[in-house]
Amino acid sequence: MNWSRKWINPVLDKEFRLRMRTPRAMLSVMLYILALGFIAMGFIYMTMYLNNNNGGTQQFNSGMSQMMFYVLSFSQLLMIAFMAPALTAGVISSEREKQTLSMLLTTQQSSMTIILSKLLSSLSFMALIVIATLPVYSIVFLYGGISPRQIISLFLFYLFIMLLLGSLGVMFSTIFKRTIISIIVTYSVGIFIFLITGLLYLFLSSMWQQIYSGAITPPSFSWVGFILGLNPAGAMLSLFEPEISKSVFHMNGSSMNTDAPIQLWVEFALVYTVVIIGSLWISIRSIRPVRRRKKHKIMSQEKIMEPSDNIIN
Repeated sequence: MNWSRKWINPVLDKEFRLRMRTPRAMLSVMLYILALGFIAMGFIYMTMYLNNNNGGTQQFNSGMSQMMFYVLSFSQLLMIAFMAPALTAGVISSEREKQTLSMLLTTQQSSMTIILSKLLSSLSFMALIVIATLPVYSIVFLYGGISPRQIISLFLFYLFIMLLLGSLGVMFSTIFKRTIISIIVTYSVGIFIFLITGLLYLFLSSMWQQIYSGAITPPSFSWVGFILGLNPAGAMLSLFEPEISKSVFHMNGSSMNTDAPIQLWVEFALVYTVVIIGSLWISIRSIRPVRRRKKHKIMSQEKIMEPSDNIIN
């Protein structure tokens, strides 16, 4: 039995060949690793330079290594947010523009197979790029301060982010007929998730502090922390430092003895899992609009013919 034919359908096989066997794919991986390596080396030399000017030691200790890990993690998060929508926001609309979508829909592949194959092929290339950056993260292990568990949890979080942005990109690519429109809408939603939620948390938290700053018994719990749980940066930070979840929910200098109602990364995973499932469901339902129109037309014709049948009888 050929297991490759069993698990890899023709759509997925075609997408793998088109994405992985091009010089642009190799160039993209190389430039991505070089950019992240430049950030790592720049952080090391900048830290050593500042310590030398301040009269401190020139040794790169575990504390600096942990800080470099945070810098690399947030830098790669921004790079994923920039690349993932571009890889997925045109997978269906580009087929429609090339007038090949109708040919794809006439095959024996179901709507679910087509959508999931397009999504998996796009995210597999992004996952390859992210996994290729592991040698850059190995610099952190040379100086300590980071455990392998944090690395594994970080890369799983990256996969979830890619799945979130990829599902949104596929959904908008299915809904809109033009690729440029789907890309713009996907990036707009990404900006809301990555930027607007963080700014909204900072704005509302500052208002909360000002409102209850002069109160005799200010509340110790703030619901504003739930907004930060919708932000990828806040969720990733809580993944590294669980105490962050307490600090965003307990404000005004209240006691931190009680636990947070929910960890920020858990809230992030729960909320956006629903978004991922909903986006894929909409994509699967919207890729074949002709079938739905035909079904509606047949039902309407049957309703029209029912009175005439009664008259004949």
